[in-house]
Amino acid sequence: MSSPTQTRAIPTGSRRASRRPLVQHLVAADETSLAELEGLLATLPICSTGRVFVEIPDASWIGAIEAPGRMTVTWLDRSARNGDPGSRRGCVQGRALARAVTAWADEMLCADDDETRIFLLGGFLGTAEIVDHLAERHGRGLDSLHTPERFRLAAH
Repeated sequence: MSSPTQTRAIPTGSRRASRRPLVQHLVAADETSLAELEGLLATLPICSTGRVFVEIPDASWIGAIEAPGRMTVTWLDRSARNGDPGSRRGCVQGRALARAVTAWADEMLCADDDETRIFLLGGFLGTAEIVDHLAERHGRGLDSLHTPERFRLAAH
């Protein structure tokens, strides 16, 4: 004889919470902006979700990053990556970061009402490429992107 199936009631508040849009964060940095990255991550609420991409020259730069527990940190080692497809050249600064961030954006920024908070802290070339992609392909206004003031690319 089998035992009856047990069911668990879901509190009404939990149902409502799951329907609210989840605001996530996309953070991009490189070895020149590690201090800015750590400062930004320290200001985020502990319950923040999202993705952090950090481009570095080689694996010796990988270190501990204090990020909210629901955020994934991905280290992008340029020395282990190729440059432009078919070129057999090494990966130049900004290229790995631009590839990773634009690929993530193409997969994750699919809703018209997306409220992802985007912080681009890397070098100028990679950041400019990412800004162009987000504006052209995803219709993100420059006022919704946070970049270093010295680049004069978007909001600060």
